[in-house]
Amino acid sequence: MTTTLSPALAHAGSLVAQVCPQAPPGAQVHVDNILGYVLWGVGILFFLGVVIAVAAIAGGRMFGMPHASTGGIIGLVIVFVAVIAYLILPGILDAMMGTGCV
Repeated sequence: MTTTLSPALAHAGSLVAQVCPQAPPGAQVHVDNILGYVLWGVGILFFLGVVIAVAAIAGGRMFGMPHASTGGIIGLVIVFVAVIAYLILPGILDAMMGTGCV
């Protein structure tokens, strides 16, 4: 049993495929504000992660607690991996999603 699309249904499907998503008027200002706050917040968290990891390493060495210094080293590595992922993943998502109409 074969089914075929009617020409009207095929035409309607092609029109829907040509619709480009668009933000409502005036929304871009608010989106930019929110993204700016998120960017600053992530930057502050990266900085705090580095400071806390270095403090754990120094404190572990000074007070003879090898587990604290090991945790600080692991934390430092995780922060640097997160920074690299934060810089690379948006480009990967843009390449996968493409540009243009849906």
